[in-house]
Amino acid sequence: RQPQNEEIQVIDDHEKQKSSSHVGSNDGSMDRGNWTNKTEYMLSMIGYAVGLGNVWRFPYLAYKNGGGAFLIPYFIMLAVAGIPIFFMESSLGQFCSQGPVNVWRILPIFQGVGVAMVVVSTLVGIYYNVIIAYSLYYLFASFQFPLPWSDCFDWSNTNCSLTPRGSCFTIMYRPFVFVPPSLVTLQRSSGLDETGPVVWHLALCLLLGWLLVAAALYKGIQSSGKVVYFTATFPYVVLLILLIRGLTLEGARDGIEFYIGSKSNLTKLVWRDAATQIFYSLSLAGGGVTALSSYNKFHNNVFKDALTVCLTNCGTSLFAGFAIFSILGHMAHVYGKPVSEVAQAGFGLAFIAYPDALSKLPISPLWSILFFFMLLTLGLDSQFAGIEVLSTCLVDAFPETLKSKRSIISMGICSILFLLGLPCVTQAGIYWVTLMDQFCAGFVILFVALLELVGIFYIYGGNRFIKDIEMMIGTRHSIFWLWWRACWFFISPAIITMILVWSWLTFRPPSYGTVQYPAWGVALGWCMITFCLIWIPLVAVWKIFHAQGNPWKRLCAVCSPVEGWGPYLDVHRGERYADGGQVDGKNSVQLPEHNHYQMSKQPNTPLTP
Repeated sequence: RQPQNEEIQVIDDHEKQKSSSHVGSNDGSMDRGNWTNKTEYMLSMIGYAVGLGNVWRFPYLAYKNGGGAFLIPYFIMLAVAGIPIFFMESSLGQFCSQGPVNVWRILPIFQGVGVAMVVVSTLVGIYYNVIIAYSLYYLFASFQFPLPWSDCFDWSNTNCSLTPRGSCFTIMYRPFVFVPPSLVTLQRSSGLDETGPVVWHLALCLLLGWLLVAAALYKGIQSSGKVVYFTATFPYVVLLILLIRGLTLEGARDGIEFYIGSKSNLTKLVWRDAATQIFYSLSLAGGGVTALSSYNKFHNNVFKDALTVCLTNCGTSLFAGFAIFSILGHMAHVYGKPVSEVAQAGFGLAFIAYPDALSKLPISPLWSILFFFMLLTLGLDSQFAGIEVLSTCLVDAFPETLKSKRSIISMGICSILFLLGLPCVTQAGIYWVTLMDQFCAGFVILFVALLELVGIFYIYGGNRFIKDIEMMIGTRHSIFWLWWRACWFFISPAIITMILVWSWLTFRPPSYGTVQYPAWGVALGWCMITFCLIWIPLVAVWKIFHAQGNPWKRLCAVCSPVEGWGPYLDVHRGERYADGGQVDGKNSVQLPEHNHYQMSKQPNTPLTP
């Protein structure tokens, strides 16, 4: 017989082969899945971060808050809050290869934070696709000449005028949507109290939007990663075309001067607006950054990627402003009014002011088609990541059952969210969209981000988390981490806390234009916030209740990583996580729940003769 040490070596080789069977080329997990290549991941992340807000929110905020001077607080907030939190979330997802719920095995008492992210992504996904439906409807309406919103035709009503506010092209003011006689004419209702019937041509556009999302996510990241080659790059082509065309128009210089030119005003700086714009434009605390990063190779340079995505996102916002305001300047010139009277915020900029400006150009249908197709692609790739959050969390929770049913899950989620979105395409639909946007995308994500920072850096341990990152990207000098420690431990939490407090103190009941929301509508908004956040204490109590020992031991148990926490594959666990119950030499507590991280291992015992 062979010597015993050789028999042990045979079993060791067998274990290595077993672990390696889950590893694809270049350090990836064939069991869970990875991005086909780095380009697909980067385009997906850029597409998720760069959305409709880059086109309709940033340019107006810059013009409103001092023009070029707004860039000072904007880029400061990017450095001290945006990039650090983006880096943290993407590192967390890549390290353990899990979605935004399962990553909180790092700190079970905070797992409700991940559930809150999923609920927020669900609510945002409902109304975000309604905006995609608007883009589709306007895109279809652009295939005619003259454009239906270019003038008050004989099919318009008495509310129509040629002034920048209330003109016949708008879907946001009194004539909700004006269309030729062959299509259905829709009047916006008087308020949230008057729901009205479902507007079926908008409902069909909503259905088409969800079909596009479901088709792109049919095979998860394997299919969406191919779609983003187009949806993430096409908007830049259109913005460049619109910018070149806009700069050739009379009055374009006035528009750019108002946007970010010599009329900048340092006395109008609003730091809160800069911070919130950075936070929202990077799509932080929504779970998407963590979900997309969880499909990375373990040793991917997540720091470089985070920096690239954040800078690209902010550069896109700045670039889009030039394209938008150059044409708005021409519109102001045509009307003989200052730019301040034609520029609007939010939906008004994308669906009122800018379409009207495009209608004044030669070959106006071409520019309108390009613009609304750009809005469509901007919305779609952001929506892909939002729905991927839901799919990833479901598959991670039940991997053995759902891993092979990815397409069914994606189609089921899209079908349910389509039905839930039907109230948003009634005559009162825009009121519902505005209500959900103001409440779901406000307090909740700020509070969730604050809890992320507190949980990881004050309870799990900032130094321990930094060591986790270094396992992926290699050891870095202490000076490198000095800045990130300052942001993660002090600056970012302080900024978020100040924004939360200031937002609370300055809260005003929402309104849409001159229409005030009823008291029950405002109460419903607070109920949505409560529904998103209630999972945080509920899950914490549930975890403590199912832990073992006296109250103190239970609390310590749920404030420690579960047994087996660490990299998804054994081959990446290294010495720090070689034993599933050890983290930096400290025993983690095993909770009574299924452990998806711990790979099965056979004891290294000698073979019998």
